[in-house]
Amino acid sequence: MVDSNVVLVGQTVAYSIYCIVILLLMGWFALRVTRAGKSKIKPALFYTFVAFLVVLGVSLHIVTYNTIPWAEMDLKRHELTADKTFNITVKNHEFILPEEKLVINIHDKVLFDVTSEDLTYGFGLFRQDNSMMFQMQVVPGHRNDILWQFNKPGVYTIRSTEYSGPKGIAMIVKDVVVVLDH
Repeated sequence: MVDSNVVLVGQTVAYSIYCIVILLLMGWFALRVTRAGKSKIKPALFYTFVAFLVVLGVSLHIVTYNTIPWAEMDLKRHELTADKTFNITVKNHEFILPEEKLVINIHDKVLFDVTSEDLTYGFGLFRQDNSMMFQMQVVPGHRNDILWQFNKPGVYTIRSTEYSGPKGIAMIVKDVVVVLDH
């Protein structure tokens, strides 16, 4: 599974270039339309411009389609079995974990099955640099789980990623998920 930081950087660069190309072409088009004298743009040129943007946009989406790290795992989820499952309960603005530390071996597929007993919360896993690895919404009365494969050793923090009232800001369990390189 590709690290989500790599995906974020790659998609940021690709979509930034795409937006810059669109803005440059729009500027060129506006300049041509507003210029005195021979300011008419031929319909063929206009439709070529629109076709170029469509081809560029669709190509970008096709190229980045399978870069989302969890997409393949989600599509094949019915065929996969988790190596470890952690049943986590959330109530009264607190994560109730099955163990003091959630220890995982590298390359294990881990199912985080999170149940809310009162409010809608978020369940996010964060790296040491406070960037988010993944997150999901935890809605009471619904199945809330995520299957994830860890490809690097590390220590992660669980945080609520949804607004659940003023107490929700304190819903942080530091350094609780430990991925070991065995």
